[in-house]
Amino acid sequence: MVNADTAEIGVIGGSGFYSFLDDVTEVKVDTPYGEPSDSLFLGELAGRRVAFLPRHGRGHHLPPHRINYRANLWALRSVGVRQVLGPCAVGGLRPEYGPGTLLVPDQMVDRTKARAQTFYDGEPWADGTLPNVVHLGFADPYCPGGRKAALAAARGRDWEPVDGGTLVVVEGPRFSTRAESRWHAAMGWSVVGMTGHPEAVLARELNLCYTTLTLVTDLDAGAEAGEGVSHAEVLEVFAANVDRLRSVLFDAVAALPANEDRDCVCAHALDGLDTGITLP
Repeated sequence: MVNADTAEIGVIGGSGFYSFLDDVTEVKVDTPYGEPSDSLFLGELAGRRVAFLPRHGRGHHLPPHRINYRANLWALRSVGVRQVLGPCAVGGLRPEYGPGTLLVPDQMVDRTKARAQTFYDGEPWADGTLPNVVHLGFADPYCPGGRKAALAAARGRDWEPVDGGTLVVVEGPRFSTRAESRWHAAMGWSVVGMTGHPEAVLARELNLCYTTLTLVTDLDAGAEAGEGVSHAEVLEVFAANVDRLRSVLFDAVAALPANEDRDCVCAHALDGLDTGITLP
């Protein structure tokens, strides 16, 4: 018998995704790092137990820099999740990556400024537990198995994705200046967003597989003439593509390997390391 309060796959994204699950169970989770963005919404999809977490809260009240990323990833692992899909909206840094492009990155650049981005900082918990300082390898930030599943799911929906590229993550909540955008493009980076970090590294620190699917909602300020990107434009393009993004996500969930079959770098990230804490 399946425990209604457990899941094997996590999806961090919009609050509308979980409305398509059968027999949804809302679960509130406490973590050593405080409260996650919202409750977890657990249900079944394509024969898999899935936990959906609204990244910005169900009312979209949390800006990117105020999301409790550590609590979010800890909460997902605590209900049994071992693989995570984290879709996000981004700006395109190349003219060919216009609105409606789906890009599955294989690299990431962190340009955030004030986000807690590790569990292993040597700071004691309230109960006196002391995490060790751990230096984790992160050369390839995304799960190869998860990327394979996401790419196949997109192609199966006749939405040819861009296979690979670099997501640069900025602090937000403002959009980039034109000079910043042109610099990002000149560095050879592909898309720019505000929520792809530190999710990926925190997932790796918990031995979770993490894959992001980026939906381009606009050409960033330096990639086109005019006034630059607006919030209204982002929302409009996202709304126009959310149904097929949801379909791709659901197909990717079905295509992910069983948790017990994982044998990627993500599943072995902590091998041989003394973290000082017991993972849930």
